[in-house]
Amino acid sequence: MVLRPSAPPLTTGGHRTDAYVEIGSVTKVLTGTALDRLAAEGVLTPDDPVDRWLDAPRGTGITLRHLAEHTSGLPRLPPLRLPRRDPYRLFDAAALHSLVGRLDRITTAAPGETEEYSNFGYAVLGAALAAAAGEPYERVVQSRVLDPLGIEEMTTRPPDGRRMAGTGRWGRPRSPWTMTGAVLPAGGYWATPPAVAALVRGLLVDRVLGTPALTWRQNGPVTWHNGGTRDAAVFTGLHRESGEWVVVHCLDGGLDEADRTGVRLLVGEGATAGG
Repeated sequence: MVLRPSAPPLTTGGHRTDAYVEIGSVTKVLTGTALDRLAAEGVLTPDDPVDRWLDAPRGTGITLRHLAEHTSGLPRLPPLRLPRRDPYRLFDAAALHSLVGRLDRITTAAPGETEEYSNFGYAVLGAALAAAAGEPYERVVQSRVLDPLGIEEMTTRPPDGRRMAGTGRWGRPRSPWTMTGAVLPAGGYWATPPAVAALVRGLLVDRVLGTPALTWRQNGPVTWHNGGTRDAAVFTGLHRESGEWVVVHCLDGGLDEADRTGVRLLVGEGATAGG
């Protein structure tokens, strides 16, 4: 599915504009924006050390900003034995708490030294935001991001009968990964494609909540973020000079396909999301 301001929705393969689909790591945009909103309220600052809000070892040097910018030195995935079929099924609150307690032994680089995209880091960030706000992560996102933007069709638990997932060998829907545990702030939300479009318009075009969060990626004139799960891939982006924005969502298609389509629509053939 493709949504953009200059053309009607383009749907193929049974995709529907009223169906909820996984948005993967576009969830990180919600987390990063919630960080900014809590900072604006004076609840926290992006440069707070993790150990201010979580039971982490003191002196790691890891800040909330490092987590948001993927420069914390934490690995991409939680250092656990992850089941292949459902890699985040065992990554629950207890597992996260245990890992946070030994962050000083988990880092692979000094904070701020290198960039390594980290789902684990965003799980830690989401837990820190919830602790700072004194309420569950989902409530933080709802009250600080979704409600101010007027977005209703974005949730961690899509309504029965309106969820679209990937299909298996015989065309039957496959069970998605378990993303409602500790990894939720990194990639656990579902949304209708128009709701994702409303997120892009609200945060990047109209800037209803101010300057876009640190989570968004920048390449030349394009501000973007993507996301992928086992069965879904999404690309969102804005060409800051032309004002053109796009949302591309694929079922049973790879992340590269969504990225290529989105970037082509924004800047033309031959460009890539990474540069």
